[in-house]
Amino acid sequence: MPSFNYKAIDKLGRPAMGQVDALNEVDLEIRLERMGLDLITFRVAKKSTSLFNRNKVSNQDLVMFCFQLEQLTSAGVPLLECLHDLRESNTNLYFQKVLGAVSAEVEGGKMLSQALAEHPSVFSEVFVSLVDAGEQTGQLPVVFNNLFETIRWQDELVSQTKKLLAYPAFVAVVVLGAVAFLMSYLVPQMVSFLRNMGQELPLNTKILIAVSNAFVNYWWLIIGVPILIFVGLASIIQINPMARYRFDMIKLNLPITGPILHKIIMARFARYFALMYQTGIPILDAIKICEKIVGNQVVADALSRAHAQINAGDSMSESFRNAGLFPPLVVRMIRVGESTGALDKSLLNISYFYDRDVNDAMQKMLKMIEPALTVLLGAILGFIMFSVLGPVYDSFSKLKI
Repeated sequence: MPSFNYKAIDKLGRPAMGQVDALNEVDLEIRLERMGLDLITFRVAKKSTSLFNRNKVSNQDLVMFCFQLEQLTSAGVPLLECLHDLRESNTNLYFQKVLGAVSAEVEGGKMLSQALAEHPSVFSEVFVSLVDAGEQTGQLPVVFNNLFETIRWQDELVSQTKKLLAYPAFVAVVVLGAVAFLMSYLVPQMVSFLRNMGQELPLNTKILIAVSNAFVNYWWLIIGVPILIFVGLASIIQINPMARYRFDMIKLNLPITGPILHKIIMARFARYFALMYQTGIPILDAIKICEKIVGNQVVADALSRAHAQINAGDSMSESFRNAGLFPPLVVRMIRVGESTGALDKSLLNISYFYDRDVNDAMQKMLKMIEPALTVLLGAILGFIMFSVLGPVYDSFSKLKI
């Protein structure tokens, strides 16, 4: 279905611009009329071919969407008017188009959750399920407030992770760039001089020359092979479920990053599970939804086993303990939640504890990575200088004798 950029006016004469999917001009006018707009001009939207301009809705867009909907619905503003206002105030053209389509579908008689479900690339299954539960219980503002808090937490976690990894990534790029420069330019300049000295070169200098020749003559292979291996493994992991399972298992068992990743997954599971429980979604349904949002097949399989045991009549804490992948803290807090009837509070406590542990672990890892990369760069430069200047110094020593 083609997309159209339009200019229109609303019932009060205020201008409106945006992008809407429609079959043709007549369908475009009908869709705009449903949104309370009169079409003025339009043109077919050009499809972007750039990798940097793909249609995307960020977490920040969703955070603002949930915050504004919570504020407007709490104030008693009708849902359609809320959607119209959000569409007009949004600066993301793609999200503006999505909101226009959602608004048209709601005006056509669909529930908000049904309209959101038509756009799975923007609104996840858990998002749609929570909105559906909020509509059924009449707690839509509460749901949007909880979604606002949860998506903001997730966005802050991603932002903090990027911030912590920025410096190590920069140092790693500097190390690789320095090595590539030395091996492809500086060392070849010194090779002829070293060979003209007419003396036997030490082993470390021979190794350095061999590595330098490989950089100069086979640079395309050095760059191309890792890329091909990465693309091949990524394709296999995406296509083959068993390969995906083993890859996820390896990620969880890595020495340093594995425990951090495990805690991040547990925090995400606990927070979303608590959110669904608060909204009134049944526990079994909430676990099924969590299987799709944890982002790790090993954890998803463990949740599936726990789901089967709970469905068979076992207690929730016992089922999670028997699944074999959930830490004692998770099992203990779930048992406390079962006995006190405050499962959502226990789950949020799990998320809080793991958030704190992840932040501490990442700070410690960053403090370890920074000096380690600095020492690595110094060691590489020292080896190169020793391999180049060592034979020169030996030659000068022989001349003095």
